[in-house]
Order: sequence, then C-alpha cells, then structure tokens
Amino acid sequence: MSRLLPRTLRARLTAGLVVLLALGCAAVGVAAVVGLNGFLTGRLDEQLAEVGNRFPASLEHGGVPPVGHDDHDGDEHGDTRRQSAGTLGVRLLDGKVTNAAVVPSSGAATADLTVALTAADRRALAAVPVDGHSHTVHLSTLDEYRVRATGGLDGDVLITGLPMEPVESTVHRLALVAGIVFGVTLVIAGVAGALWVRWSLRPLSRVAATATRVSELPLASGEVALPPRAPEPDPRSEVGRMAGAFNRMLGHVEDALTKRHASEERLRSFAADASHELRTPVASVRGHAELALLHPGPVPPDVTRALERIAAESSRMGEMVDDLLLLARLDAGRPLERRPVDLTRLVLDAVTDARAAGPGHRWTLELPEEPVTVTGDAHRLHQVLANLLANARLHTPEGTQVTVTLETDPAATRLSVHDDGPGIPEDLQPRIFDRFTRADHRRTKTGTGLGLSIVSAVAEAHGGRVTLTSSPGSTTFTVELGAMT
Repeated sequence: MSRLLPRTLRARLTAGLVVLLALGCAAVGVAAVVGLNGFLTGRLDEQLAEVGNRFPASLEHGGVPPVGHDDHDGDEHGDTRRQSAGTLGVRLLDGKVTNAAVVPSSGAATADLTVALTAADRRALAAVPVDGHSHTVHLSTLDEYRVRATGGLDGDVLITGLPMEPVESTVHRLALVAGIVFGVTLVIAGVAGALWVRWSLRPLSRVAATATRVSELPLASGEVALPPRAPEPDPRSEVGRMAGAFNRMLGHVEDALTKRHASEERLRSFAADASHELRTPVASVRGHAELALLHPGPVPPDVTRALERIAAESSRMGEMVDDLLLLARLDAGRPLERRPVDLTRLVLDAVTDARAAGPGHRWTLELPEEPVTVTGDAHRLHQVLANLLANARLHTPEGTQVTVTLETDPAATRLSVHDDGPGIPEDLQPRIFDRFTRADHRRTKTGTGLGLSIVSAVAEAHGGRVTLTSSPGSTTFTVELGAMT
C-alpha cells in the first residue's frame, strides 16, 4: 500500500488537492442527484394525487365508462380520458388482483389495455398499504412505479400508479452530465494544481538542491568552499523562513569549518616544526649518551644504567619524532615518490626481518606466482609492512601464526596480514588507526602508538585504504593500494 502513495511533497500536495476536489465534486453530484430525484418524485406524487382513482375506478364496472362520459372517450377496459401514457390501474378484491390495465402511449393500439402480472407483481401490489400515501414498487413487467392505494365503493382496493421511468431517465442524465463535467474539471484542476504547486515549491526545490550540493562536499578534510546560499523568498512564508534558517546554518557551518581548518593547519605546522627542531637535540642526546658509554675509564654501575636508559629513550624519542614528522608531511599533502615497486620482493624482505625479530611466531606467506609491481614509494610501503608485522609480533603471544597474503586483480592490489592471536578489543577497533592508540595501555614502553596511523596515512597517500576485521582468534589488516600497474 505504501508503494502506491506519492513520495515527493509536490506529488502529495497535488494528489491531496485532486482528492479533495474529487470529494467535493462527488458530494455536489450526489446532493444534486438526490435532490433532483426527490424533487421529481414529489412532483410525480402530486401528479398521482391529481389523477386520483378515476382510472382504476372504471375497472370496477367491468370496463363500462362512468355515467355522463361519451363512449368514444373510453374503451372496453376503462376510462383513459385525461390519463397520461403509462398510467397503471389495478383493482384488488379480498387481497387479490382482479383487474390491471395500463394506458398506452399515443399512437399505440388500444384494443387491449390489460397487462399480464407475475405472481410476484401481484404480491407486491397486494402489499401496498391503503393509507393514501405514495409508494414505490418494482413490477417485473412494467419496471419501477409510484403507486397509491385507496378504498373503492364495492369494498375493493383501487391502485393508481405512474411510471418512474421519466424520473429515473432525468436523474441518470444528470448523473452522466455531472460525471463528465466533474471528470473534465478534475483533469484540468490536476494539471493546473501540479503547475501551481510546482511554482509554489520552487524555492524549496532550490533549498533542497543547495543541501544536496553541500552533502556531496568532503566536509571532513581540507579547506571546504560551500556553494552559494539558497535564494530567500518572502520571509513571511514558511518556505522563506526555512530558507533563511538554512542559509544561517550554512554560514555557521562555514565559519566552523574555516576555524577548524585554520586550527588543523596551525597544529600540522606546529607538529612539523617541532618534529623537525627536535631531531637535532634528540640525536645529540643519544650521541652523547653513547659516547659516555664508550668511556674507557671506570664508570659506576648506576651511571652506566642511567646512560643506557638515556640512550634507549632518546632512540625511542627519535623514532617518535620521525613518525610525527612523516605524519605531518602526509597531512600537508606532500607527494610521495611514484616509482615502480616490486611488492613481492618487499613482502619477502619484511617477513624475513619479522622472522628474525620474532622467532617464537610462525610466519607464513601466500604469494601469487607472478611478481606484483605497483607504483608508489618503496620506503613508505616497506614501512607499512614493517609496522603491520611488528604490530602482530608485539601484541600476540609466542606460537601465534601470522600469515601475509598478497592478492591482485585488475581493480586493486590487496595486502593482508592475518594472525590467530587474541584479537583486538571491540571497543578499541573504531579508533585503532588514531594516533597514540595502544591496544594495551599498561605497556607504555611498547611502540609509540603511531604505527597504525602511519599505515593508514601511507595507504591513503597511495590512493588506497586500510581496513580491520578482528575477533578472538582471528585478526586481519587489509591494505588496498588501487589499480595494479
């Protein structure tokens, strides 16, 4: 049922207008038909009262005209003078029809006025109450009749009737004319109403078009230029007020996007500048610590441990600074190298390094028979593989099987890293690629929390993406790199 209903506001308003008009036309038509039928029936009842029972009374005498009437004005079956064609006369005695006659139309033969009645017709006539009021009966041989029953002089019942056919014909003709007129009116009103509604809702259509263009903009990234505002019609109208509110909302959104973009640019600039400036002092601290450890003279054990910790932490800080600087450059949209890269060789080297770093894990490869070549930055793609394999090694227990799969098709190249470890908590999965996100907050010395962020950023810089599916016993990171060269 809902599929049959109009979906657009324009169609609903037009359909509602046509339906209301159709109901109004139907009400007018029904009222006109009923009123005309009642009026004509009333006129017929008045005519029936004027006719009286002269015609059926003549049937009491076996067809002999009343005294004072010329013989040539009647016929052998009753007095038909001044009787309209189709007048019915019926005489009943003891509840049974004894005589029944109908006045013929002009030009018709009048040798025999009697009419043959069926048993049902006789019962219907016998059931007419003798109350001096008009009643409608249906006679199978004569159709609808309006009849009136009065008492006769001989204790019989005399029924006079007039045909309903003129009334029904006039009413039917009115119904037909009204139906045609109302049908044409509905068609014209439907077309005119559709045009009127379309013109009235034109400002709303413009607002919808503007909203559609805004919804297609990448509001989540970069500087966004919103389309021109929707035209504002009369502010006193509902559509005008809505257009004004919509334009004000777009203004607020544009201001918010501009401020957010400026803030992000300042943050990127700060991260890039801070990372760049920190590289030299961090390297200097690490160098001095390593130099102090190489001192040939005796050094207290506590000092040696302190120097070793300084060297380790400065090395970790250097890696974090490099990662932050890389993310800042990727956020700024700096292009990467675009050269042919043998991805198969890259996978083999990365898995070899991971096997050496994690001998307690089981490392397997699933590679296509032919070498796979993509266009990209070899160093960054190797960093993606190294980060994914390090993530699997550091966050799964020994004995975990890690499978690296490389697949190609005409549409894309997919690299997936799967492990059968404990999986990633479900509440952590939506933000796993955010910066400084760790699977285990207690292991603060394991990684920088930037590895998966770099994986996502490098994949996007290559026109691809990275996805995660994880559950207990099955975790898969899939990197899609776009069309294969």
